[in-house]
Amino acid sequence: MESTASQLRNRKWTRDCYLISTDTSLVPIPELNAAFASEEFYWGKPLPAPVMRETLQNSLCFALYDIKSHPVEVAETLLRAQVASSDEVSTPKAENAPTLLGFGRIITDYTTIAFVTDVWVHPSTQGKGLGTWLVQCLQEVIESMPHLRRSMLLTGSWDKLVPFYQKLMKMDLMNENVGKDSLAVMTMI
Repeated sequence: MESTASQLRNRKWTRDCYLISTDTSLVPIPELNAAFASEEFYWGKPLPAPVMRETLQNSLCFALYDIKSHPVEVAETLLRAQVASSDEVSTPKAENAPTLLGFGRIITDYTTIAFVTDVWVHPSTQGKGLGTWLVQCLQEVIESMPHLRRSMLLTGSWDKLVPFYQKLMKMDLMNENVGKDSLAVMTMI
């Protein structure tokens, strides 16, 4: 019987020309590190490629790709080829190659706890519902864990993301009475 971790690490969702996959072997490290280096990713920073790859392998990751007009299997093959060419530096991509547009990860034991972190969507795609879809996929997986005790996340965006996570992930604030200059601690029990 396949383990829960193995099952969850091989999930995928498609919508129009977009793919969300939990297969970390598809994630192009240079593109992800570019996201981590962006102003929008203010809470993190890029990591050396081997450290980033290990971080991904030790988490349940959700990567959002624009797969253009490719069938999913072709897009996955193209992404694997891109990853195999180099984790260290960004290499020129084919004109119609799949592109990383979003990311999120869950630090989990795959049974009782899920800590959501590093949720990001490229600014050029914001407002198209892709971030909502990405978070819905994270929540779908969290809710599929039959022995889950708690899911948690931290956010510094009180005005925008606290209501967003309350609505989409059924999260409650654990620290409502602190100043807005501190992180919001959110949980779903």
